[in-house]
Amino acid sequence: MALLHNRVSQKELKERLYQETQPRTTISFYQYHPIANPQEFRDQLYKGMNALKVFGRIYVAKEGINAQVSVPSSNFEALKAFLYSFSFLDGIRLNIAVDDDGKSFWVLKIKVREKIVADGIDDPNFSMERKGKYVNAEQMNQLLEDPDTIVVDMRNHYEFEVGHFTKALEVPSDTFREQLPMAVDMLQDKKDKNIIMYCTGGIRCEKASAYMLHHGFDHVFHLEGGIINYAKQVKEHGIQSKFIGKNFVFDDRLGERITEDVIAKCHQCGTPADTHTNCKNDACHLLFIQCEACAAKYDGCCTPECQHVYNLPEEEQKKLREGKQNGIMVFNKSRMRLRPTIEEMKQMRFSLDKASIKTED
Repeated sequence: MALLHNRVSQKELKERLYQETQPRTTISFYQYHPIANPQEFRDQLYKGMNALKVFGRIYVAKEGINAQVSVPSSNFEALKAFLYSFSFLDGIRLNIAVDDDGKSFWVLKIKVREKIVADGIDDPNFSMERKGKYVNAEQMNQLLEDPDTIVVDMRNHYEFEVGHFTKALEVPSDTFREQLPMAVDMLQDKKDKNIIMYCTGGIRCEKASAYMLHHGFDHVFHLEGGIINYAKQVKEHGIQSKFIGKNFVFDDRLGERITEDVIAKCHQCGTPADTHTNCKNDACHLLFIQCEACAAKYDGCCTPECQHVYNLPEEEQKKLREGKQNGIMVFNKSRMRLRPTIEEMKQMRFSLDKASIKTED
């Protein structure tokens, strides 16, 4: 029987990745298409991709596939041929990462999920067969010049914070499932306007465009291939980028630069910065924006308290974590947690007795 799961530790796999000398290419793709047997399809994907040394994260569901992967550049064409061998993936657009060092993933994980993007939609009459019109980069820029156009960012606040389209409307929510009904409510009196939905790679805005049409909106568009494809077209055709700043991505890079504009601020000192990081304290791992100076000052941690723990011997850190419900705020991206100051966040965390960590006076 073929091995369909990885059995090597995460640490060893990451070390192997950084020892690689051959270049890798990071790509993303998705497709809404009925899949009768997601588990069988998942196993076929794993065998084919594992043989090509593909790393990444892929979700498969009855509604389709959503993938972010890296592949040795020498195997890119072989991967493309493998994907195109499935009839519903034949000719699918592969979004190639804009700012890529090839170190985005170090293991292949393919999971069967209820949906390829969690949307909270339980209306049996909703269908992805009717969705908004695609727009390319040039069309996007043209529509943005029209005063009757409303551009809606269907990403989360931590993504919007470091980069977005000019005049983009942020839907103030922590999750996509919350954003969908909120977008409908926010735009109820704008049904005569052109509404463009956009996201990172296209998967969320495509579903959002279908959701808006389902709720009575008529002039709905969505950016084909999302920000990643837009940036590629801007570069290829030499047109002005209406997206400014950084595009947040869900891999080890945590972002790819689209323009040189830095529109966010360090969550610790307030200076211009747009580098996301996870707190180095293993009992925390809070996602936040940190400038280089604060990274050096706090050893990559979010507060002096976490820095104190991070610099303790590993055995002492483990003892502090024993029996505690760690991980509550791991990679936490909540607006409540990112918009206040780091110190306010820390007070909230300790008031919940998350880790029972005390520092010396």
